[in-house]
Amino acid sequence: MAFNFDECYEHVLDLVETAGSLIASRNSQRKRVVEKSSNIDLLTETDQQVERMLMEGITAKYPDHKFIGEEETSEGKKAELTDAPTWIIDPVDGTMNFVHSFPHSCISIALLVEKVAEIAIIYNPIVGQKFTARRGKGAFLNGNPIRVSGETAFERALATTEFGTSREEEKTRVVLENIGKLVRQIHGLRSLGSAALNMAMVALGGADFNYEFGIHAWDIAAGDLLVREAGGVCLDPAGGPLDLMSRRVLCASSQVLADKVVEALTQYYPEPRD
Repeated sequence: MAFNFDECYEHVLDLVETAGSLIASRNSQRKRVVEKSSNIDLLTETDQQVERMLMEGITAKYPDHKFIGEEETSEGKKAELTDAPTWIIDPVDGTMNFVHSFPHSCISIALLVEKVAEIAIIYNPIVGQKFTARRGKGAFLNGNPIRVSGETAFERALATTEFGTSREEEKTRVVLENIGKLVRQIHGLRSLGSAALNMAMVALGGADFNYEFGIHAWDIAAGDLLVREAGGVCLDPAGGPLDLMSRRVLCASSQVLADKVVEALTQYYPEPRD
């Protein structure tokens, strides 16, 4: 690589902290909201500004780096993951929460090189949670090491998931079917309104598994590395390898638990965008 990963991490962490201050300062304010694919798929000017701040700040130092960003993709740019150094960015994961001033929104950003995740940051500036991970160097919350729970028993597991931003009938049926199955068998089910923060809870050991159908690469790229560096597993909900572009994810505190979740879930395969 033509750049130093330590230096790169520190540079981007500074950018994320600056951008996070913008999110935190606006959380309780009235927002100007635009509907994207539906009235539950929302965009604010803060989403756009944060994404632009991050991309411009990275490009200024690393002009050859590529991006997959939620907002530029929603405007029609094709999301394509190549071997080039690529930053996958969700500027405000949990926009619905942000619109309602519910304090669980975050910046989610990951660097992949040759399609391998090297850096991950998930930052909720409203409550001061800064999750970070580097490949081979562990996972951290506010600088302190974190580990998954290691839970293996399905009946003792606490899960996280989301309804997502689509109310397409077949997807909604599968979502509700899975919720109905799980609440009868596991300890409980939680929904923070942010895919990245749901995955961070698995890395932290606060939840034991997370699954979702219909998410995007920018929702899960940082969470994938964070969970794996915390000792967990990330895979496709049907049991195969995780594909960041597939719009499907399952992460868990152990492979044993993941296998039990795979067996329990009714599967849903989203279109490239829904």
